[in-house]
Amino acid sequence: MDKHILGKPKGHRIFGTARVGDRGQIVIPKEARQYFGIRPGDTLLILGSDQSGLIVSKPDALEQVAQQIMQNFTEN
Repeated sequence: MDKHILGKPKGHRIFGTARVGDRGQIVIPKEARQYFGIRPGDTLLILGSDQSGLIVSKPDALEQVAQQIMQNFTEN
């Protein structure tokens, strides 16, 4: 079961870990898939930065943020 992160605003949770397989695949923990309504066949957005690492999200949840990140990449 997911756990609320102490000291963080409501809505921040830990769902566990995911191991990267030989083919580079990960399994999203069941509780996270249920919580965020992720179903087989859904498309997820993978973003990354040197400072923050990777972010995995539904595309609609981070559309504006993704546009800002991509704008920063093209300006540099």
